[in-house]
Amino acid sequence: MAAGGTFTVQNKTRPGIYFRFRSQNGQSLAIGDRGIVAIPEALSWGPTAQVIELDSGADPVPFTGYDLTAAQSRFLNEIFKGSNRTAPPRKVLLYRLSASGSAKASALIDPLTATAKYAGIRGNDITVIVTALSSPEDSFEVSTVVDGEVKDTQTAQTVEDLIANDWVEWSGTGKLTATIGATLTGGADGTVAPSAYSAFVTAIEPYKFDSLIYDGTDSTVRDAMERFIKRVNTETGTFCQLVESGASGPDSRFIINVGNGVVLSDGTTLTAAQTCWWAGGVASGATYAEDLTNAVYPNAVDVSPRLTHSQYVEAINKGQFVFNVDDGTVRVEYDLDSLTTFTTDIGEVYRYNRTMRLCNTIANDLRAQFAQNFMGIVDNTEDGRRQYKSAIVKYLTQLQASGGIQNFDAENDVIVEKGEAKDAVLITLAIEAVGSTNKIYITLEVA
Repeated sequence: MAAGGTFTVQNKTRPGIYFRFRSQNGQSLAIGDRGIVAIPEALSWGPTAQVIELDSGADPVPFTGYDLTAAQSRFLNEIFKGSNRTAPPRKVLLYRLSASGSAKASALIDPLTATAKYAGIRGNDITVIVTALSSPEDSFEVSTVVDGEVKDTQTAQTVEDLIANDWVEWSGTGKLTATIGATLTGGADGTVAPSAYSAFVTAIEPYKFDSLIYDGTDSTVRDAMERFIKRVNTETGTFCQLVESGASGPDSRFIINVGNGVVLSDGTTLTAAQTCWWAGGVASGATYAEDLTNAVYPNAVDVSPRLTHSQYVEAINKGQFVFNVDDGTVRVEYDLDSLTTFTTDIGEVYRYNRTMRLCNTIANDLRAQFAQNFMGIVDNTEDGRRQYKSAIVKYLTQLQASGGIQNFDAENDVIVEKGEAKDAVLITLAIEAVGSTNKIYITLEVA
């Protein structure tokens, strides 16, 4: 993967594609897809300390032990909900955190030992039934049952004949013996320490994702996640946002700080931390041309806690992503990130998540496609730099046609020139982001 990130001066060591974000005072580029969410979770089943790619609509059972109707899969349900105006994300990068004291459930059906494939309490829901068969003679039917549902059936005479399945691994030697049912016991989830999140950020850094969700409340972990998301945006060229809750003034365009929770139609109350699941999902699923202000949270009927008018104003001024409720419909108050301090380079326009989705789309697209088709291939000559400009103009024209930018001037808004080093190209883009109509002022005159 080519290096990338942001730059202030042209002093980079690694070959790569570097960006500087400022407020405006023959090869083609394609607009890339969004919709990838990364999340570390403490789970009760599944492989530990590795990134699992779970596509929208895929069966999560092999990785989490539960289907999407189970309470244990609530976080995936919320992530994949989408909103009334945006598509759900297309993929979750799921990482099961390591936990001290975790254990695999097991059962002894002498001489057979059945051991859960993964550590965690889900293994305690597994039962093994060994039934003697009249034919073939001296053979047995071995069934693996989870929550009363048969997941695997094998016919065998000895332990050695059995093959591991998605739920159970077998050990022991000798002829099988019958049992009406042996339930595995001893499975434990263990305790996740803050250090487990350090392993997560190392594992997830090489992946491309649009949103990273932290649904916990540990301030040490939260601080580590904030440092990580700022670093990958400024140093590695992965342009994305962290969705968290309970942060005290993160003041960053890279961080969405959820301020309150919701009540679902089934009576479940989700805390602000748990509401990060949905917020992270829709933040990834929304495109550069979509705004989540006033978007409906599906199946939510109330907010928790409810806020007064002055509290909403305070939340907005603090850069919080909060929800309101009107007649049983829950909506996003304002699609904002946590940026509250504005500078000449990073102006107020960057507090809007729609702007950030636009900037991240452009940066990720140019980085990926320049690295693949331009860097090390196109000469740093007048003709070569014209190729860069032509590709960028076509790309931005597509963005304008699809509602991402407006008032684009192909001649003056894209400048490609030789950089300070012999092998450097300096590209300056000027774009005007399209903003949604979020404030409507009406004067009603009555005669």
